[in-house]
This record gives sequence, structure tokens and C-alpha cells, in this order.
Amino acid sequence: MIARRRLLAVSLVPAGLARARAQAPAAPETWPSRPVRILLAYPPGGSTDVLARTLAERLAATLGGPGFVVENRPGGAAVVGTQAAAVAAPDGYTLSLGTNQTHAANAAMVRDLPYRPVEDFAPIGRLAEVHHALVVPASSAARSLAALAARGREGGPLTYASSGVGSASHVIAESFVRRERLQAVHVPYRGGAQAVTDTVAGTVDFFVSTWPQVVTLVQDGRLRCLGLGAPRRLAELPEVPSFAEAGAPYMAVDAWFGLWAPAQTPQPIIDRLSAALPRILAEPGMTARLATLGFLPAPLPAVEFAAFQRAEVARWRGLVELTGIRLEG
Repeated sequence: MIARRRLLAVSLVPAGLARARAQAPAAPETWPSRPVRILLAYPPGGSTDVLARTLAERLAATLGGPGFVVENRPGGAAVVGTQAAAVAAPDGYTLSLGTNQTHAANAAMVRDLPYRPVEDFAPIGRLAEVHHALVVPASSAARSLAALAARGREGGPLTYASSGVGSASHVIAESFVRRERLQAVHVPYRGGAQAVTDTVAGTVDFFVSTWPQVVTLVQDGRLRCLGLGAPRRLAELPEVPSFAEAGAPYMAVDAWFGLWAPAQTPQPIIDRLSAALPRILAEPGMTARLATLGFLPAPLPAVEFAAFQRAEVARWRGLVELTGIRLEG
């Protein structure tokens, strides 16, 4: 749950935001002449944090200047750090590395969201994506998504794990439950690690996880994957169907990661950053680093990324309306 007072506190900032943007300077030719901070609405140590720090290092090497520094601002379903970026001065010295949660899902899921994911930001580019997968214990009798759905309709309630109330794993799984009209009970966890452990143990019937979190267990035969959000089957696991093949294309909802600046940041700065991202993501070292984290490089330049984000906001609005999952302000 998001503390009401925290949301109320950050909701008071837009007046200051308007003043800061009115005073925004033109893009200096020497940019960046001081450190650029990348605000991250997630705690240190996770894969998103590693992505941000790796990107910061490569941006500094590519664009020069005193460097790019990651500043973690977790809290409130990723609202706190994202709001801080939304109200920062649009001078090119504050960026936001966000996700489908911060810049799409929260628009529909968080009541009285104190920032606007589209209007308050200038898109720079998409960075990467991660597929989701539905997995069941190896001991499960369900060998297909259709068989699992049949059991949920005819054999009593299923139990499904999630990495937390309002998480993508919760919303995607609940969309499966609602669309297929299943009897099911949600079992939320604090993060995906224990959810995976209990799925392996058979404590719950299924779990919608990010693919990197479960791929090794699927390969080892400790979990069975009934559907994956990839557009086609993977060469290394040809027995795993895509969600489209499994009859549930609506479940192919990827996690994705992008870079933004506050709205009204000078266009020359946006252009320099947007041009740098595809080059950085194509570097062999960067590609290898992303692979170790389970990320798939998925660069989109600013204009295309803006259109993609708007479509994702609409998609998540539909998912939230379907599932009824919301976070209280």
C-alpha cells in the first residue's frame, strides 16, 4: 500500500515544477558540464539497479563530462522516485530510468497518482525488455495452459503466486483467471524469490514470473513452463510454447525499461541522449552484460518510444479495468 501522506506530500510539488520549467535554460553547448543524475525508483542491488549503473557508466564514456550518477529513490510502488524526476528542473541534469510500472501501469493502478507518466516526461528511448512466463511445479498434472484452465474451471480453485499485490505477475495472472473464468486464489509474496521456491515445492499451482527468474529451473526440469511471452519459441527450449500458441496471446505482456527526462528538457540534449542509446546497447560488452541479467536489448528512439509508451498506458488501463487490481493512494 502507498502511504497516503507520502502521496499527498509529493502531490504538492507541481507548482514548483511549473516555476522550474519556466526558468529552464537553453541547452548549453558544454552539456554535460556537471554530473547528470539518473533517478531510479527502485532499491539498490536488483537487476534494474545494475542496468541503470551499467548504462550510467557507458553514457559517461560516450558523452563525456563529469559523469552520470545513479540515485536510488525507492518507495510507494515506485511513485516516490518517479515523482522526484517529474518535478526536477528540465535542464538535462536529471534523468529517469523507469519501467512499465512507473511510466504505464501506475497511471491506471494508483489512485491520485501525483505525476503524469506521459505529459510530465520527455521520452529519450527504450532500453530493454524481459518476457514473462507461466510456470507450474514439475509435479503438476497440467501439461498445457488449456489443461490448467480446465482444472481451474472444473476441479476446484487453483492457487497462484505473485511477487506482490499490484505487480505485473499479479495483474497478468489475474487476467488469465478472469478471461478464462477460473476459480483461483491469489497468494502474494514479497518479491519473486519465495514465490519461485514455493512453486517448485508445489505449495501453489502456478506463478507468472519474469523469464530470467525461472529459465534455469525450467531447463533443469524443476518447473514446467506452459507459456512464454516471446513472439516465437526459443531455439534453446523448443518445447516451450509462446502464449499466442498456447491460446492466451493477451498474456504476452513484457516488462520493459526506458530512459526519460523531465518534460521541456532542451531538445538538443534529448537528441544527443537518444542517439547514444542504440550505439551503447549494440556494444558487445553491453549486450553481454544485459544477457547476464536476463534483459533483451530493445532500443527504440524517442519518437517511436513515445508512441510505444502511449500504447502501453492504454494496455495497462485495460488490464486494470479487467482485473480490478488497484493500489490505494
